[in-house]
Amino acid sequence: MSWITVLFITTLSLNLLIELWLNVKNQFHIGLNRDKVPNAFEAAVTLEAHQKAADYSRAKLQLSRFILFFDAAVLLFMTLGGGFQQIYDYWLATELTPIWRDVGFLLSTFWFLSLLHLPFAVIATFKIEEAFGFNKMTAGKFISDLLKQWLLGLVIGLPMLWGVLSIMNAYFDQAWWFYIWVLWVAFNLVLLWAYPKWIAPIFNTFTPLENGEMKQRIEALLERTGFESNGIFVMDGSSRSGHGNAYFTGFGKNKRIVFYDTLLASLTPEEVEAVLAHELGHFKHGHIKKRMIVSFALSFVGLFILGWLAKQPEFYLGLGMTSETPATALLLFMTVVPVMFFFLGPISALKSRKHEFEADAFASRTTGSAPLISALLKMYRDNASSLTPDPAYSAYHDSHPPAKIRIDHLKSLENRQA
Repeated sequence: MSWITVLFITTLSLNLLIELWLNVKNQFHIGLNRDKVPNAFEAAVTLEAHQKAADYSRAKLQLSRFILFFDAAVLLFMTLGGGFQQIYDYWLATELTPIWRDVGFLLSTFWFLSLLHLPFAVIATFKIEEAFGFNKMTAGKFISDLLKQWLLGLVIGLPMLWGVLSIMNAYFDQAWWFYIWVLWVAFNLVLLWAYPKWIAPIFNTFTPLENGEMKQRIEALLERTGFESNGIFVMDGSSRSGHGNAYFTGFGKNKRIVFYDTLLASLTPEEVEAVLAHELGHFKHGHIKKRMIVSFALSFVGLFILGWLAKQPEFYLGLGMTSETPATALLLFMTVVPVMFFFLGPISALKSRKHEFEADAFASRTTGSAPLISALLKMYRDNASSLTPDPAYSAYHDSHPPAKIRIDHLKSLENRQA
């Protein structure tokens, strides 16, 4: 058994065991606290809403447990079981040129893997989300969105894969991985710039925020903080889900502020201003740029590793491939190597929680803590977010601090300012 096989099986098993332990631990912890609203939330969240959030979280955890086993089994079958090689053998039998054969192989493989996950998306949407009153999606819209995603993936993915494979074939004995990294960075920056105007409207309708107190507050906040955008938009999130949210999107001068219509229906103008101030905190602290830099740095290191692995015969044979080509190296890198670096997930979550605290502090200085606390309490309630996650699970997975810790942090900021 080669070293790459041992490493793959070890990290896959370790990741599966950790995820299962945390999953069960979290479900047990939420269930243990299901029948009493935490003291800090008694005034804002009813027992019924708290129990709904607990049951909703536990239902999602149960589904995610099954997905963990399913994903591990599929990956083992497709690699050590020879599944990837069987698909590649089919494309090798075609009369296509090597570059288009390999593009077809990668696109069809990714499509097949996404198809395997389709039943889970159906269960999550039409069973779990439906049972808890969040789903607004019809079967027709679900299928329409799915077809749009596949078509968009083809339109974007085909030229990108063609470019990557062309570079790998032309410079395989040189520093091809560096040229691909440059292409990857440029590709992501273009996507980030194009997303708000060209991609997001494919799936949702965006309308400018109407004049009124809310818009006046937002414009005054933007002026105070020196933030420029190409507009404030409302997204028809209610056409698909009852969940509410707000976000920034875009790059450079092509930035937009987007509010879900479900969020605006729930919050007061003062609370919306506070939520936006939090998002502006991410911008002011440079969190988006920092995350991009980290992402590009990790992709640089990853492609450097791929440059070395692609020249090692055991990399292919040890993962169930007999064909040693740029396409098979790229596929194994995208599906197997992330399993070996699963420990980066908790580090990323820790950094993200630090950013959330910083953004909350900015919002507290800008609009005060009280309206953001009020907005968060409503969002926890309306989105059925668990108020009692297991500490270990939250530390390992959550990109946002647990509800109590976050609220306590905002109150402490308010007290210091007072």
